[in-house]
Amino acid sequence: MGLWKASILATLVALTSGLPASAQDTITIGSSLGLTGYGSLTDGHWRDGLELAIEAVNAKGGVLGKKLRLVYEDNKSTPQQAVVVYRKMMSEDKVVAFDSGCISAGNFAAASFVTKAKLPMFLCSILPRLPEEQKWAFSFLPPPKFEVDARYEYLKNKTNIRKIGILGDPSPYGMLMRNIALEDAKSFGLEIVANESYQQDDSDFSVQIGRINAAGAGAIIMIGQGNAVITVANNLRQLGLNKLLLLGSINEREILIEAGKVLGEQYLFPAPMIQVAIDDVNMIADPKARAAAEAFLTPLKAKFGGKMDSAQASRAWDSLLMLAKAIEAAKTTEGTAVRDAFEKLGPYVGAGATYEFSETQHIGITKNPYLIAHVTKDGKLAIKYDGRQ
Repeated sequence: MGLWKASILATLVALTSGLPASAQDTITIGSSLGLTGYGSLTDGHWRDGLELAIEAVNAKGGVLGKKLRLVYEDNKSTPQQAVVVYRKMMSEDKVVAFDSGCISAGNFAAASFVTKAKLPMFLCSILPRLPEEQKWAFSFLPPPKFEVDARYEYLKNKTNIRKIGILGDPSPYGMLMRNIALEDAKSFGLEIVANESYQQDDSDFSVQIGRINAAGAGAIIMIGQGNAVITVANNLRQLGLNKLLLLGSINEREILIEAGKVLGEQYLFPAPMIQVAIDDVNMIADPKARAAAEAFLTPLKAKFGGKMDSAQASRAWDSLLMLAKAIEAAKTTEGTAVRDAFEKLGPYVGAGATYEFSETQHIGITKNPYLIAHVTKDGKLAIKYDGRQ
């Protein structure tokens, strides 16, 4: 009988030791990402930032004596597929939290059942709409108002342009920003004389640009990310409208440079300091912010080289490091405890921004992180105007 019990015990030990590492000595974080579709560039960088942060945390011993493990699924930039991948990661991968990309509609669609499961959500996107869902979600996206106001402040303080035209896409984020642009213009002494729309796959914007120019605008406020801004830049050059200033949205570094090669300083855009300082971290004056940026940029450049976009990836890096810090403080991966610990981290100087999350503040970036930049003749980003100082 004793031998039988010993045999059974040995079998159980063998079975346990044969479990996947994720079930024994790792903490699994899930991420819903638009790796195909319109969000692919942005969310690809978010994934890269998460992976760099996971490597950094694990190199220092992990969290609570366990290594972090990232699982991510492609939501194809659609809310329907986001629901599928969120549920899959909850049921099959047993994630303890989500650190997801910038597809707002997908994060919204999953928020209700993620909230019921009491799993914290750290997001590149804006927060879900319902108050109960917002209690479990934390946004690392600068408020859209900051992106609009940075451009408006430049026009007010550095130009004589007072008439502007809006050229925006119909995405949820784009519509939100368009409404802000319409509401804020007057307070900066600006008049919107044209309000035009476009689709991301449009191949020509000459008609919209022509109407904006005919209305007497001195600048186009373009609302929307992606390659469309390159098409607009080419249309402006083809039309000979070299005095019509193009103020684009935040965008991928590669796209910014391509549009800048076409228009030079006729094309300006809001950018966080980390995106401009990728070529020279000493541009960052604050010692804490510079140290945080350097800790991120060093592994980023080692893995991807200087061509990697640092804006999205830096905030993904920050979100993962802060999540690890909250788990350490909570001494558990239980959702409520991690959420509560995260709210108590206090001001956090990260690579991409400084964050001030709290129990009542789940949008972490509370001060405008954007400066106005342009592309130099040698294809680098440079500061045109820094209204933050």
